[in-house]
Amino acid sequence: MKSVSLLKQTLYESQTHLTSLKAEDQLAWAMKEFDTQFVATTSFGIQSAVLLHMLFSQKAISNVKVIWVDTGYMPAETYNYAQQLTDLLDLNLKIVQSEISPARMEAIYGKLWTTKKVEDLEKYHLIRKIKPLEDILENLKVECWASGVRRNQTNNRNSMNCIDLIRDRLSLRPLLEWSNKDIYYYMKENNLPQHPLF
Repeated sequence: MKSVSLLKQTLYESQTHLTSLKAEDQLAWAMKEFDTQFVATTSFGIQSAVLLHMLFSQKAISNVKVIWVDTGYMPAETYNYAQQLTDLLDLNLKIVQSEISPARMEAIYGKLWTTKKVEDLEKYHLIRKIKPLEDILENLKVECWASGVRRNQTNNRNSMNCIDLIRDRLSLRPLLEWSNKDIYYYMKENNLPQHPLF
């Protein structure tokens, strides 16, 4: 695995270069640069099909592992959509969950997402999302991971770059500059199924 200083050097050298590339080419760069130390993450949310289809389209280059952090609180439609896309795109899917079940977490801490306290919501995210993700990234020795986040989704994402160093790993965001219209037309052109809750 590359050291943090080497990853920082890769980040510095790549930021300007990657900004000029199309999303598919950013993914191809990451696959070539990091090989098996590159993965993608997905939430199987409403717009997840786009990034997953881009990976599927480059199967000749690499069969990238796709990580899904299943919080245990997804609606039934999301679980069904996840299965549909996994089958359709022949995803190399790795499902990870917290070491603590939803029922046990609620028994110990209560329903953390309902208290309206920032610290409780942060604890929920740490238990259900961040810790499981970090564990598998560590186990797989991941140096770079891609996600489908977009700049126009939240204020926090508005300040992101197409590639950043997050917790000693590079985080690639090929769709960062995409609009809702870009997503819509990509899905339509590639005949991708919509999430049932769209």
